[in-house]
Amino acid sequence: MLQCNNFEVIDLGVMVPAAKIIETARAEGADIIGLSGLITPSLDEMSFLAGELQRQGMTVPLLIGGATTSRVHTAVKIDPNYRGGPVVHVNDASRAVGVASSLLSPERREAYAAEVRADYAKISAAHFRAQADKKRLKLADARANAPVIDFAGTPPKKPTFLGIRSFADYNLAELADYIDWTPFFQTWELTGRYPAILDDPKVGEVARSLYDDARKMLDRIVKENWFKAQATIGFWPANAAGDDIVVYADDSRKQPIATFHTLRQQLEKREGRFNSALADFIAPASSGVPDYIGAFVVTAGIGEDVIADRFRNAHDDYSSILCKALADRLAEAFAERMHARVRREFWGYAPDETLSPDQLILEQYQGIRPAPGYPAQPDHTEKATVFALLDAEKTAGVKLTESYAMWPGSSVSGLYFSHPESFYFGVGKIERDQVEDYAARKGWSVAEAERWLAPVLNYIPTQDQSAQDRHLREAMPTLAPAPAAPANDVSSHPPGCNCAVHLAYRKKAARA
Repeated sequence: MLQCNNFEVIDLGVMVPAAKIIETARAEGADIIGLSGLITPSLDEMSFLAGELQRQGMTVPLLIGGATTSRVHTAVKIDPNYRGGPVVHVNDASRAVGVASSLLSPERREAYAAEVRADYAKISAAHFRAQADKKRLKLADARANAPVIDFAGTPPKKPTFLGIRSFADYNLAELADYIDWTPFFQTWELTGRYPAILDDPKVGEVARSLYDDARKMLDRIVKENWFKAQATIGFWPANAAGDDIVVYADDSRKQPIATFHTLRQQLEKREGRFNSALADFIAPASSGVPDYIGAFVVTAGIGEDVIADRFRNAHDDYSSILCKALADRLAEAFAERMHARVRREFWGYAPDETLSPDQLILEQYQGIRPAPGYPAQPDHTEKATVFALLDAEKTAGVKLTESYAMWPGSSVSGLYFSHPESFYFGVGKIERDQVEDYAARKGWSVAEAERWLAPVLNYIPTQDQSAQDRHLREAMPTLAPAPAAPANDVSSHPPGCNCAVHLAYRKKAARA
């Protein structure tokens, strides 16, 4: 979108080290550095880059964006590390041109940067006040308030096989029936639940046009096999050991082959509510009850880049974005479909389940499939254990990057829990005592644990404290940024805008 508004953009790609970003910015005389984060480990990388910019005495503006970012995180964790230049969170692509123009305007830059920094100081102060009002338990007390599950009364069912099983060239037509379309529209910055969004008085016309194009492309994807879908699932004997889950080679349970580490909620709960960890849903070794755990990696992204690049090279950005969005939806649909088969066939603990795709999307099934890096287990590094157990790079064709992102991007991984009392939850913010305990269990230093768990820490690590203290002491001007126009209002976007909303809107207008 910046390019079509006469900005020269140097795209360094994904997973680029901070040193290379800074080196390129210096060599090219960049006016702005832009960062985008897809998964939570990238948040810490952004904070590190901000600190490096400060250490090297740079003053270039820093733009922050991407699915995992937010104004609060930018204000609390990134802005304090970089005082040489302005740091601005850009909520979506439609705002990028206006922000960049303000930062490069000799008349506007200083006032705009001061407004943003003052706003971030207020956000940061409000954030810490709100967190201080929430009482959290010591880890020992949180563990004492764990859910009490009667594993002997509802003994776990043994899966129909132990070990791994792979699925190559899975039928795309079968997956299409399991697509959840609501996140698809969110990808295009259209807010609303499917199918109600199609009749929304504000965005319904654009949503219907986009959905029509998506269905037509999906038909071609299925008919012409644009993508290759592959999966690997596995099941192993397992028992809980405190907040860890020990995985065994066989039912003798004499040879541990892996350990999953889990995190526990520490926010104080009202009476009758528990402080949960995923390990609570696996029978403890002390119970004498044999339990099991499953894992999976699925992808629908093999071949995705080839097709998307073909559209891009033909200057059809709309179809390129649409192609990638549908690959993502198919990957999520694959995870949904495989989980249904696990419950009914491969683990078989719900053989008579007759849920519709809509009921599956609403999670009206027994058992859960939490993913490392998400609310129930915010640590992305736990993916490494999943991938090692499944030999996923070889069996499913999916790789883990150094930051624990999956490649191809249209991939999903996670764990299977079968117990009927298991449920999805968010760990929330955690305290230093749990971080220290977790680091010891993982064989990490506390600093390493703080790095990977940065988004859920309820305290400022020692190495970041001085920057945060300075940030909160700064005076806050009374000016605040003007409210931004809604992302779905295409009339508010700049001329020549090439964001997802406008691409869909212009596609509709051209046909009309």
